Amino acid sequence: MSSLAIHPSVDGGVQAGKSGFAGGTLSCKCKDNPVKVKLDGDVAFNHVCGCTKCWKPDGSLFSMVAVISRDKLKVTENAQKLKIVDPSAVIQRYACTGCGVHMYGRIEKKDHPFFGLDFVHTELSSEKGWAAPEFAAFVSSIIESGAKPDNMGAVRARLTELKLAPYDCLSPPLMDAISTHVAKSKGLLAA
Repeated sequence: MSSLAIHPSVDGGVQAGKSGFAGGTLSCKCKDNPVKVKLDGDVAFNHVCGCTKCWKPDGSLFSMVAVISRDKLKVTENAQKLKIVDPSAVIQRYACTGCGVHMYGRIEKKDHPFFGLDFVHTELSSEKGWAAPEFAAFVSSIIESGAKPDNMGAVRARLTELKLAPYDCLSPPLMDAISTHVAKSKGLLAA
C-alpha cells in the first residue's frame, strides 16, 4: 500500500461497518467540557471530502463526512459552546468554540435536496461499526487547500487503492438524488 496519507480513518485501509449498527456519540477535542452529539443510528453516504469547508484533522488532505437524518441527531452536552462557522453557507456547520472541531452541519433551506440530513464526522466517535466510507468527493478541491497539482495522480491512485472512487463532485447516486429533487421541483417528475 502507498504511504500517501488521505485521512487517519482510512490510511490503514477502509474498515467495514457493522450491520444494524445502533449509532453512538461524537465528542469534540476539548479535554474539559467537550461538546457531545448523540446519533441514534448509523450514517449514510460516508465519504472522504476534499472541499475547503469541511473540518479536517490536522495534516489530513481530506475530511471524512457522512449524513444522518436530523431527527436522529441530538446535542447532549455543552451546546452553548457551538457556533455556526459561516452563516452564509448552505450547510450551517456548528463548530466548538473551544477546539474548532465541526460537530455537525445542517441545511435549513427547505427546498435543498439534502434538507433533513445533517452532516457529521464519525471519527469523532469512540464506537466502532459506523458505515464505511464509500467514495471520495471534490478531490480536485484539495489543491485549494495547498495540495500540489502535480501530485493529484498519486492522490487519485491512492484513493483507488483504498477502493474510494475519486470524484470531482459527489458520487453518482448523490448527483442523481440532487437532479431528481430539482426535476420534481420543476414538475418534470411526479413528486
